[in-house]
Amino acid sequence: MGQPDRYRLRAPASGREAIVALNGDENEDDVAFYDRVTGERMEIVAKLLPLAESRSHLPRAPENMRVCGHCGELVGMDVSECPHCHRRMQALGSD
Repeated sequence: MGQPDRYRLRAPASGREAIVALNGDENEDDVAFYDRVTGERMEIVAKLLPLAESRSHLPRAPENMRVCGHCGELVGMDVSECPHCHRRMQALGSD
């Protein structure tokens, strides 16, 4: 059995963030999370790497990397700007 998917949550008014893990039997649309300090409902803003189907626990495993089209260096799929050449990456799926 793999690890659960992890999500980053943010409270809109205060900007406070939290990270939660959801098992496969829970649906992210059916679960509500509330900030325990302010009491406001938190929204899912990102799904964190690595994804549950990955065998690796590293955020920069080979299946979570892509090649920068400008400099040819490996960068994470979750970044929009190459950390090596500082140029904007192409959107995923557009070749």
